[in-house]
Amino acid sequence: MLKVVHLNTYDGNGGAGRACMRLNQALLSQNIDSKVIVHYKFGKNPQILTFNSKPLQKAYTAATIILERLLAKRYLKPLSRTPFSFTWFGRSVVHHPDVKNADIIHLHWINHSFLDPRHIAEIAKLNKPVVWTFHDSNAFTGGCHVRYTCDHYMRECGNCPLLINASDNDISHKIWQQKRKAYDVLDFAIAAPSSWMQASVKSSSLMQGKVVFQLPNTLETNVFKPADKKQAKAKFGLPTDKFIFLSGFMPSRKDLHKGTQYLLESMELLKQRLGADADKIELVIFGNRGTEGVPDFPFKTSFLGTINNDEQLAQCYIAADAFLIPSLEDNLPYTVMESLACGTPVVAFTTGGIPDMVQHEYNGYLAAYRSAESFADGMEWVIKHPEKEQLDKQARQSVINKFSEEVIAKKHIRLYENLLQKEVADV
Repeated sequence: MLKVVHLNTYDGNGGAGRACMRLNQALLSQNIDSKVIVHYKFGKNPQILTFNSKPLQKAYTAATIILERLLAKRYLKPLSRTPFSFTWFGRSVVHHPDVKNADIIHLHWINHSFLDPRHIAEIAKLNKPVVWTFHDSNAFTGGCHVRYTCDHYMRECGNCPLLINASDNDISHKIWQQKRKAYDVLDFAIAAPSSWMQASVKSSSLMQGKVVFQLPNTLETNVFKPADKKQAKAKFGLPTDKFIFLSGFMPSRKDLHKGTQYLLESMELLKQRLGADADKIELVIFGNRGTEGVPDFPFKTSFLGTINNDEQLAQCYIAADAFLIPSLEDNLPYTVMESLACGTPVVAFTTGGIPDMVQHEYNGYLAAYRSAESFADGMEWVIKHPEKEQLDKQARQSVINKFSEEVIAKKHIRLYENLLQKEVADV
């Protein structure tokens, strides 16, 4: 039986962790001996293994994660909100029995003091095929996880716009050099969840000569599935005679990565266009930890707070008539896939891997990048759509066809088998 071990920093904390856990379950359903080992374990699932099972080990790991964040303040500009990882801390994974016994080592998100370049290179000693899923851009940059318009990763990084003391030989350039040295030692196949990420990898100076495949993430289509919309609305105390927009938490008006400002502007435009009919629209936000500091939205807004239960999260999507995601850069955001799987169309900017999931005016609307007016067009389009039931069905079917557990698991299995046979073939 094929043995695969997945390495990730956390157990389901964040999109990468969820992707890792979901792939693991999909592979298990296909009779693959698949295991997950994490750097820091939050949950109590006995099936999820960790390198830090003893209390002292776990405390040390937590300390290094916190210390990295504190030390980062000495280098990063005070107002920078772009995630950036340094390479000060790391740990060896090559002596763990499940890593040594695996046929395939599958890396996922490995930052926050987990696998630094030195310990990435060490994996080469095991002489095993390695797959690495790039959940963001960090693996091929000098530290940032989100690039926006910066093209320094195409060269050798340096003069990083996020650093206080930027120069040709700043810390981003030094991290880039550390990674190049490690990647020269360890050969690995890259799994890019989106066509956008695949194109980014191919344009990266660090990834020249590496093989990259487009392999999307999956999700539980038996959990995220359509159900009675009126019942779902009633569950959250929402009116059944109004059009409900759903969106994830927007931290502040100034938040760059999530595009809060564009959502606010587009909703103002929509309210002006609708006139008296604006009273028929409501907005629901999930993921907020509180209501302090949240923006003032132009429509009546309900805040559901953090939702940690997938069944309840699915009910949120079902209760909504459309999901809004104004994100300015995202690989393959799970909120989009989850919404579509529940039969709820999506309005989003044309960015990152979102066009891999949202087909314009088929299962949602792709607005022109950074255009609040175009985003408002998308909201108006979905409100006035003449065949809403058909639109909802198309949303669900698009996920089943491209991202279901069986489809994605089999793609990964083909890749694993090809690597074991030392073949480079498309999957």
